[in-house]
Amino acid sequence: MKLSINNEVHDVEADGDTPLLWVIRDNLGLTGTKYGCGLAQCGACSVMVDGVVTRSCVTPIDSVEGREITTIEAIENDPVGKRVVEKWVEYQVPQCGYCQSGQVMAATALLRETQNPTEDDVAAAMVNLCRCGTYNAIHAAVKDLAGEKGGA
Repeated sequence: MKLSINNEVHDVEADGDTPLLWVIRDNLGLTGTKYGCGLAQCGACSVMVDGVVTRSCVTPIDSVEGREITTIEAIENDPVGKRVVEKWVEYQVPQCGYCQSGQVMAATALLRETQNPTEDDVAAAMVNLCRCGTYNAIHAAVKDLAGEKGGA
């Protein structure tokens, strides 16, 4: 099977029902995408498939063949993703950092789709879990990117 990940086509030898997360991490060695819960609940495994945030822990690879997959390793090649990473640093969002690749993917997808998201848009898009509780900093960084200075 051929998968396009970060604008590079990879020949992957795995069963079609293999979760995308394990192909990304184990087969390709791209370890920025994290395993969290395995149930599509926490968002640590978030990647973008054709620009849409997708929980890779429950996404079988046969469902993404022929589609463009973007992982955290390539997010700074996206102008919006680069701005998100810069704001994450400015707002000192990460503490342990485990969930942050998924958080950055979610914020990038939101801001690519909606340049000036409302409070409801941000609340609906930024649902990934963070064990450290950096939600205030995440929210402030996203609101700043949307043009509304948030309070960290």
